Amino acid sequence: MTDLIGAVEAGGTKFICAIGDTAAQILAREVFPTESPAQTLTHAFGFFKRHARRGNLVHIGIASFGPIDLDPRSPSFGRITTTPKQLWRDFDILDAVARGTGVRGVSLDTDVNCAALAEWQWGAGRGCDPLLYVTLGTGIGAGVVINGSVLHGLVHPEIGHMRIPHDCARDPFAGSCPSHRDCWEGLASGSAIAARRGVPAADLPPDDPMWPLVTTYTADGFANLILAYSPRRIIVGGGLRTRVIGPDFLRRVHERLNGYLRAAELLDGIVSYIVPSQLGDDAGVLGAMALALRSLRVSQDAI
Repeated sequence: MTDLIGAVEAGGTKFICAIGDTAAQILAREVFPTESPAQTLTHAFGFFKRHARRGNLVHIGIASFGPIDLDPRSPSFGRITTTPKQLWRDFDILDAVARGTGVRGVSLDTDVNCAALAEWQWGAGRGCDPLLYVTLGTGIGAGVVINGSVLHGLVHPEIGHMRIPHDCARDPFAGSCPSHRDCWEGLASGSAIAARRGVPAADLPPDDPMWPLVTTYTADGFANLILAYSPRRIIVGGGLRTRVIGPDFLRRVHERLNGYLRAAELLDGIVSYIVPSQLGDDAGVLGAMALALRSLRVSQDAI
């Protein structure tokens, strides 16, 4: 039978399940809303069962919202930990998927780390190392690829929760993050915009005064990322990208850096330095496949 790879993109609002071959060609996919773990994973297991006839499912990669415990030495390894989604808090998604599908090989990483890996391998980040993938949407997060591997460290990067200057005079909003209030995500994410305006960010017109404010906060965040990681390229995804990333944003990033870093990419080449995702909505699910393929190769090499 043909060897197949499974992928799960576990998002805060929707799940995407996919089956692909070992060349990461997607053969089938399904999207459904994120509900309780039991409801959501019932849909996922049904998808994999229906497509089991296509071949031998040898590994599944999971690209999940977080935070998640990625330390194999930890007693909570494989769990979604301190998420504000109470039904998913401390849920062992790694074990649940392994048990529910009967697949022995299951790998887990953050959704943004997986998207970064996919863009580095197949998308706009090819040949760029270090590479950052930033998603601007309901939340704000980033995945980091360094020396061809995603960055974990003590836990994993939670870049959306870094502190940025809060212009309290211009913006008295306290912030929407339940853990940090006015972190970057708490000030500039889709959730933060909706909390201020009472409507989804997508419903605001392009000339709404919210956008210059969000652009300023996001430029602060990007300047911090450039100074901290010195990436060769930054790739941007998420629903807010087209509303925020533009000439005014790039000018503000220049202002924040203030000529301190001398690199052509940060001057005239910045349009090709901060770029949109090439893989678009497939970045997460392809990243889950890339994670699965890497883990499969490692396990085969160990035999």
